[in-house]
Amino acid sequence: MIHPSPRPTDHSSAAHDRVYRALRTRIMHGEFRPGEALTLRGIGKMFDVSMTPAREAVRRLVADGGLNLSASGRVSTPELSNERIEELAAIRALIEPELASRALPRAHIALIDRLQAINSTIAEAVAKHDDVGYIRTNLEFHRTLYLRAQAPAMLALTETVWLQLGPTMRALYARLNRTEVPHNHRLIVAALRAGDEPGLRLAVRSDVTQGLRMLAV
Repeated sequence: MIHPSPRPTDHSSAAHDRVYRALRTRIMHGEFRPGEALTLRGIGKMFDVSMTPAREAVRRLVADGGLNLSASGRVSTPELSNERIEELAAIRALIEPELASRALPRAHIALIDRLQAINSTIAEAVAKHDDVGYIRTNLEFHRTLYLRAQAPAMLALTETVWLQLGPTMRALYARLNRTEVPHNHRLIVAALRAGDEPGLRLAVRSDVTQGLRMLAV
């Protein structure tokens, strides 16, 4: 059970923020499987902190939807129903094409080259059958593009959705057994080069929903 804790000191606040950010990243990148149980003691050991920073980090992640807290105090990663997967896919389909569209006027050659380089890293993860590496670099591809949108509230909401989907994405990519970089990534880069906004929106929407909808069947 997670009990109320005293007001954190500056030191413990810094520690809990470090744990929160690191654990959030690990969940988002699919380093934990759906429904995997975590304990405060285990989190503390993982990040070499006391129970208080671990507890505060868990509280924040529960609020973000990145962890579940049962009535008995059990902490675990989300196990998403098909309805929830469809809902999160719909959110991605609404927001991410808009972010890409807003990024398009600022999509200079350096950004396109960077996205191409990330695609090469994704190809390496695919060749190694590295599911976590694949998710990490796939999200890096999208984040790199969306940062150019200069829409921080939209990006923050998108990253919260990525967080909630992290363990599910791990299960999805393990099932898909990919052999190459997603085709839609190539279409995204081509649309950026051509300044093709409708094509860009379509490629992003297809990329962020296709796999999830395959899982929700």
